[in-house]
Amino acid sequence: MRAVLIGLAAVLGALAVAASPADQAAHFTVLALAVVVGFYVISHVSHALHTPLMSQTNAISGIILVGGMLQIGSSDPVVTTLAVLASAVASINIFGGFLVTHRMLGMFHRGPVSTGSTTGTRSTTGNGADEGSAR
Repeated sequence: MRAVLIGLAAVLGALAVAASPADQAAHFTVLALAVVVGFYVISHVSHALHTPLMSQTNAISGIILVGGMLQIGSSDPVVTTLAVLASAVASINIFGGFLVTHRMLGMFHRGPVSTGSTTGTRSTTGNGADEGSAR
């Protein structure tokens, strides 16, 4: 089933390139190559490089957000709609990245968990016991 969907997407992409003007076909080709290269780069990243890669994608989303905000005031309704959509999606990605980073940094915090709860504390003894029971 997955192979059929990939084949269908390839055929639809080829038809879109064939029906478009020459300069737009070049843009479609660059987009397709960027998707393929991006897929292989992301799927082969080691776990140690995952966090810096997330930071890089958040920086790219910040650039997209600024570009979208600059285009929101356009007189063309299609450009304005796409700018609002791009700004919304980039904002979700940026704020989600901040939440993930905050959660990851919380894993290295000693003491009470940062959720405000006093029931869970991190162990400093290494045996999995709470700080209160380790004394």
